Amino acid sequence: MKFDTPASSNPIDQLKVIGKPASRIDGPLKTTGTAPYAYDRYNVVSNQAYGYVLGSAIAKGRIASMNLAAAKAYPGVIAIVTAENAGKLGKGDFNTALLLGGPEIQHYHQAVAVVVAETFEQARAAAYLIQVEYVRTKGYFDLADEKSKGVAKDDPYTIAESAVGNFSQAFSSAPVQLDASYSTSHESHSMLEPHATIAAWDGDQLTLWTSNQMIAWSVGEISKTLRIAKEKIRVISPYIGGGFGSKLFVRTDALMAALAARAAMRPVKVSLQRALIPNNTTHRSATIQRLRIGATKDGQITAIGHESWSGNLPGGSPEAGAVQTRALYAGANRMTSNRISQLDLPEANAMRAPNEASGLAALEQAMDEMAEKLGMDPVVFRIKNDTQVVPDSPLKAGSTDSQANKNRNPNPPFSLRQLVKCFETGAERFGWHKRNAKPGQVRDGRWLVGMGTASAYRDNVVMKSAARVKLDNRGHLTVETDMTDIGTGSYTIIAQTAAEMMGLPLEKVTVRLGDSSFPASAGSGGQWGGNSSTSGVYAACMKLREAITVKAKAQDPKFDITNAVFADGKIQSKSQSILLADLAGSRGLVAEDAIEFGDLDKRYQQSTFGAHFVEVGVDAATGEIRMRRMLAVCAAGRILNPKTARSQVIGAMTMGVGAALMEGLEVDKRYGFFVNHDLAGYEVPVHADIPHQEVIFLDETDPISSPMKAKGVGELGICGVAAAIANAVYNATGVRVRDYPITLDKLIEKMPTMV
Repeated sequence: MKFDTPASSNPIDQLKVIGKPASRIDGPLKTTGTAPYAYDRYNVVSNQAYGYVLGSAIAKGRIASMNLAAAKAYPGVIAIVTAENAGKLGKGDFNTALLLGGPEIQHYHQAVAVVVAETFEQARAAAYLIQVEYVRTKGYFDLADEKSKGVAKDDPYTIAESAVGNFSQAFSSAPVQLDASYSTSHESHSMLEPHATIAAWDGDQLTLWTSNQMIAWSVGEISKTLRIAKEKIRVISPYIGGGFGSKLFVRTDALMAALAARAAMRPVKVSLQRALIPNNTTHRSATIQRLRIGATKDGQITAIGHESWSGNLPGGSPEAGAVQTRALYAGANRMTSNRISQLDLPEANAMRAPNEASGLAALEQAMDEMAEKLGMDPVVFRIKNDTQVVPDSPLKAGSTDSQANKNRNPNPPFSLRQLVKCFETGAERFGWHKRNAKPGQVRDGRWLVGMGTASAYRDNVVMKSAARVKLDNRGHLTVETDMTDIGTGSYTIIAQTAAEMMGLPLEKVTVRLGDSSFPASAGSGGQWGGNSSTSGVYAACMKLREAITVKAKAQDPKFDITNAVFADGKIQSKSQSILLADLAGSRGLVAEDAIEFGDLDKRYQQSTFGAHFVEVGVDAATGEIRMRRMLAVCAAGRILNPKTARSQVIGAMTMGVGAALMEGLEVDKRYGFFVNHDLAGYEVPVHADIPHQEVIFLDETDPISSPMKAKGVGELGICGVAAAIANAVYNATGVRVRDYPITLDKLIEKMPTMV
């Protein structure tokens, strides 16, 4: 099905099942421990051995020698794989560094060996008997030191630099100016389920039971890396205990399990130990950002410049913190720049809401600082500079067609933009009028209390997605697609879509996900998964509806198919009705289709918007920060399931609290590794850190986005949270911290005097 014109009225608009707060279908499995996560799938293949990955002890250099003798002699050891005996390997498109290092080493904890043994304990013990001699070479580990060497780098999703008007002149002549720098820390994915895979070979056929967000991408990456045909690879990932971007791509666990299983000639399971996850897998790069804003005395922005620097291994992409600044606020004169410096730290790559999460942490602090210079309320200042067209749109996110993007409207209209309504709704609900604009004035016992706000913005990306639907003679529908569920509710919204389309109750729909033998979906990432995958199910169901109407007409030539309605397990028209089960017959009916998006995303800017409001308390004596209240107001198209969508947003808000107050990978700048590479040293929010969270979804539909008239919402919830918290801390204390995370050591010496 081609989607190239805005959606008109369609079966989804009935809202009998879609839009209802259905509980997650996979919830009972998750809460009872019966959801089969990758490493725990003991019954999918017999005689599983255990693999343990050894990571490099240096960040940059080469292996001079490896002595495996003691490890090979250890009880229970079956095989050891290194670069020496792994065979010739290729490299996939999505990884920056090689998944198996040797002799050259690109980063600390890069895998250099996997030991296979009868038990996990034997594999682990043997791995530490491997004697590796390294030759260390000079590496670059400090972004601040390497910032001046940063270069602009385009990638398939965004142009690195852009300019509109004359920023320098407009800024220098602006009556009110702000010029400030901000920094964010390196951040680690800290999902509950580690990167884990079971691999088994049947002749030259490879099956991977793995924890991965993008099944089709993974098949392609394994094919390129192992140099075998895609048709010989099956990837299965029905349940995932968190990914947040780190499992978008094939990681070391999958490759090492496959290599180990081939060497051991039996199935092998590999789970990366927690200490390897920050250094061996991906992380979000630190950023240094400079914001310059010029405005008239009445608060109209005339110049806005945003420069962002980040680091990565050679060949990697930047954390493009300036991208949202091209679209969020009006202003005739603009400049954005995203530069990248070489850092020989582990690979930086996608982490929930890449680019915007870091960029808004800086931009939305700057907007508050500018509002204070102007003597304006921060909400009023943002509303005053709203825009219904994109002021600067050099390249459409998600597109690889450079020529088409050169010809597109440089100022496309937003398909739907209700940022102002988000702020108006949120300000009223949160009691923003009670905020004291003068910092440090509100006390609650020993606590200094402050409120903060920030805009949320995230692009709505759409991707081709396919599904297969099967109707049987019981009137039961089965949906198959390789879409994954990373705890986001994919099972549930896909079932709701199919039930709505076919006029069935939810219990009459079974959803099967996460298998490369199913039609290829959009996968889970970039908040494109829910909207795109349900649109693929919509397309398949439309084809099934067509097949059913043909059968209904064949069974009863008088059946009026032009006015047919699917409801209550039947196809109905006027006084006529036929059970779907009867039309399916003993052989059943099967339909398969994909949603293919046209150029609407080039003609219109499709984005999601929100407004965050937070209240914090800061201990007047110690500088300890405590969250008190949080509110997010989201405008993200039709909300397919408000219950699961709310869970997505409050989870993202929680991640925003982590980024604001505690999360930061500490770099050993001598040897190039993240020191706090476990959950003892890398702090993330826990229940005690999170107060009451409220989420409001604006009632909207966006027919330009998809036939579902929905958009993504999973990553919108993190965008802007860090800045809202920073702004609240300032309002509470009068201390402006521009270096995230905002830990008490950055506050304590500047706190107001206790009286």
